[in-house]
Amino acid sequence: MNIYLKFSTALNILKFKKHRINFGKKLRVSGRIGIINKGCCKIGNHFICTSGTMVNAMGRNMKSFIKIAPSAKLLIGNNVGMSSSCIRCTKSIFIGNNVKIGALSIITDTDAHSLDYNLRRNPSTDFQNARSLPIVIEDDVFIGTCSIICKGVTIGARSIIGAGSVVTKSVPADEIWAGNPARFIRSLK
Repeated sequence: MNIYLKFSTALNILKFKKHRINFGKKLRVSGRIGIINKGCCKIGNHFICTSGTMVNAMGRNMKSFIKIAPSAKLLIGNNVGMSSSCIRCTKSIFIGNNVKIGALSIITDTDAHSLDYNLRRNPSTDFQNARSLPIVIEDDVFIGTCSIICKGVTIGARSIIGAGSVVTKSVPADEIWAGNPARFIRSLK
């Protein structure tokens, strides 16, 4: 591990502790990561995150960001890796073991704004009326770069999401889906 990675990881361990994020063994986070945690966040062993700093050319210098709303729960399993990605959790996001999240991907369980234009006019009613639904990403999933995983989605074990996809509905296990909106491409079995 180079000196920059050691230093960066040491600083991020302190940051994770400050923001009450429980994490397992061998956390490795390079670069500056944005964190807002007002809920519950648990991360398993061997979590790897690159955040900006050109460690991953696909992520360029975009930093990773994790935001957890009050009473929300983000659970991340073992051996999960992400590069310059954003996770926004207002209800519940579960990410299984051995999941790879491609550079610049977004995982969000909320619309972030109300669908009613009258409610959007007032900031105090806008976010309160945004729809949120849990996300489940099962074991061994690979999410391609620049993908967006939307609220209410379950991605089945071992499935692959093609680069640049917008996933708006659940994906069964052992399938490749891609596109905007993402659609079935082929089975992996």
